[in-house]
Amino acid sequence: MTAASADAVLRGLAAARGRAGIVSVCSAHPLVIEAAIARANRTGNHVLIEATCHQVNHHSGYSGETPASFRAKILAIAEKIGLTPEKILFGGDHLGPLPWRDAPAATACSEAASMIRAYVRAGFQKIHLDASMACADDPPVLDEAIMAERAVHLAAVAEETAREVGLPAPVYVIGTEVPPAGGGRGEIAAITPTDPVAARASFTLHRECFAARGLDDAFARVIAMVVQPGIEFDNVDVAIYDPAKVGALPAMLDRMPGRVFEAHSTDYQPVSALRALVADGFAILKVGPALTFALREALYALDGIAAFLDGGDAGSLRAVMEKLMMARPEFWKNYATGDDAAQKIQRHYGYSDRIRYYWQEDDARGCVEALLARFPAGSLPAPLIHQFLPALYPRVASGEVFSGRGLVLAMIDLVLGAYEAAIS
Repeated sequence: MTAASADAVLRGLAAARGRAGIVSVCSAHPLVIEAAIARANRTGNHVLIEATCHQVNHHSGYSGETPASFRAKILAIAEKIGLTPEKILFGGDHLGPLPWRDAPAATACSEAASMIRAYVRAGFQKIHLDASMACADDPPVLDEAIMAERAVHLAAVAEETAREVGLPAPVYVIGTEVPPAGGGRGEIAAITPTDPVAARASFTLHRECFAARGLDDAFARVIAMVVQPGIEFDNVDVAIYDPAKVGALPAMLDRMPGRVFEAHSTDYQPVSALRALVADGFAILKVGPALTFALREALYALDGIAAFLDGGDAGSLRAVMEKLMMARPEFWKNYATGDDAAQKIQRHYGYSDRIRYYWQEDDARGCVEALLARFPAGSLPAPLIHQFLPALYPRVASGEVFSGRGLVLAMIDLVLGAYEAAIS
């Protein structure tokens, strides 16, 4: 799919404001991607798959993927399933200085520009410009004008790169009030929706910065703005969308024709809340940790079945993951609170799903592959599926036969199905 056709698909959301949306699948895990592509193949809908700056970047990110290799992986999965490439929209999420924010601003912004170039060269059509974070030599609270100027500089890099490689220029998402990537770190009760006046001012500020750089054509391809609808999650709590609290925020779209809002951190919202978000103009719903949470839930269920059948749990997946997380606590330590027992629960089962950073480790991959290979289609007794994965039992009772791998994909698909119900 070209950037021009991606623009058309996303512009259609603005035309159908309040009545339709699209799910942004923000995950680098191949089973999550496979489930999303399989659903798109069944429904005939487009699928929007976005890589985040930490997962995928020019230094390979924690997933070990560059933008080019990530896109190639997605296309290979799509070819295996039978989904045509034209049905896939490729996006980059939180593209900016975030992974290098501990460095001076000049260094972090230079790295961000290199990352943007890699994404555009790889053919990503939707770019979320996110320069909302302070770097090492910035003041603690970054001025919005600086955020906007840095974001527009990255847009200029994207425009130049697209011209150099002969690709259509991408579409953009802007905004200065951006929820943290991957979920919050507590105190989510204090999350409040973006002030409508502030949202309008931010939009105007970006328009002026684009114009000052001679990028009016690029600004015309800004298809969405990130604002805070008052939703968030951390390890133990989820703030649910309340339309009454956003006030006049949805009405701001009347003054931003051709645009929609993009909602981040929609993970774990009930279908009713997702529908309300779409109705209020949040047409792009980003989800990531909830999908890998479902993946982990299914894998741990299979691990529990294996332990029951073996009469013990020596060498279990949970033991392997605990060892990996304790050996490298940097991915979860700053998100966990409480005593040792509480932290153990959070690193394995927390909504923030920090365990997702460890699935690519060799020990984890080997254990998962062995676990999935152990349960070919029809090998799992239905009562055990009912016990360990009760949400999937209705499909088993209706005659579907699952392998262990199929159960994992089906659990991920349950989450995607909730979004499908909300966006159309």
